[in-house]
Amino acid sequence: MCLAVPAKIVSLSGMTAEVETGGVTKKVSTDLVPEVRINDYVLVHAGFAIQVIDEQEAVETLKLFQEILEHEHEVS
Repeated sequence: MCLAVPAKIVSLSGMTAEVETGGVTKKVSTDLVPEVRINDYVLVHAGFAIQVIDEQEAVETLKLFQEILEHEHEVS
């Protein structure tokens, strides 16, 4: 199974972006989404921003991920 995680673009340098999700930042390639801009949300998979997404969609997805994590902690 593959999983892409929503992240917000916080800086750009050439075809590399720094993204933030859940308080964690990392560098990703923007080769697949050259139109991306600072403050856009993207789906990140295997070190690549693979798709620009709507902010509302990103926030809702991140909220679902958080609910899953909270549920796993309750079950453990």
